[in-house]
Amino acid sequence: MPNKRGAVSAWLLASLLILFTILTVGAFFVLKWRPDVASEHGKGVDKMILYIIFAAGFIFVVGHLVLSAFLVKFGGKNGATYKPMTHRAEMLFTIGPVVFMVAVSELGVLAIGGPVWNQVYTHQSGDLVVEITAKQYEWISRYPGKDGKFGRKRPDLFDDQENPLGLDPKDPDAKDDIVIRGAVYLPVGKGAWFNIQSWDVLHSFNVPVLRSKQDAVPGLTTHTRILPTVIGRYEISCAEICGPGHYKMRGFVNVKSEADFYKWLKSQVGWFE
Repeated sequence: MPNKRGAVSAWLLASLLILFTILTVGAFFVLKWRPDVASEHGKGVDKMILYIIFAAGFIFVVGHLVLSAFLVKFGGKNGATYKPMTHRAEMLFTIGPVVFMVAVSELGVLAIGGPVWNQVYTHQSGDLVVEITAKQYEWISRYPGKDGKFGRKRPDLFDDQENPLGLDPKDPDAKDDIVIRGAVYLPVGKGAWFNIQSWDVLHSFNVPVLRSKQDAVPGLTTHTRILPTVIGRYEISCAEICGPGHYKMRGFVNVKSEADFYKWLKSQVGWFE
């Protein structure tokens, strides 16, 4: 015998599920939830993000529609009997979703993400090489001087004010190294290869507008590549909790025209000059 109260509750719950689904999908298309993109690989990163969201969104919408249909069809029915599934149907409903999820999460991601991965992690000829050092709670960038070589660093020479990277003054290659605290300078339209290090704990070099994020790991040198496409000033944040002062660990990537960048670079003085 039908349970009217149960049927009404099922209809209300189904309606709430549909309303929630509509509002969620609508918010995705109406609200601006992504920052502007200002790097070559950033468009590929956004395409990857959209693919994952649409794939997950499809499952989300279909799942809610099916659940709502079941609520409306079977809600309020007492003593309903169901025909058992055949072994073949059970296998289909068990293996089918697994195959579908593997295809969506692996094949699709590899097809779209592979080219982006190559852009981010392939050092190309002619790239500007920049060293990024993270420490509590600061970003320090270093550029090779006129000799085009990075000088030697020694931890025992570290001094937060006088020598924040521990450069060895006896190394000729270190004398003209350019050290910039709290900022990175890049030319627009030219690739930059980053060697990222940490002085102390785990940090994460994160520039959302450039769609760049790479961990700085103590004892290791990690790498990433950025080709900025828009002139501007973009915030660097630390995306890994690194201590009580984590909130204030910020800097800026300053993207300049190629002429202005090399004019700036020429005006810099080596750390020991």
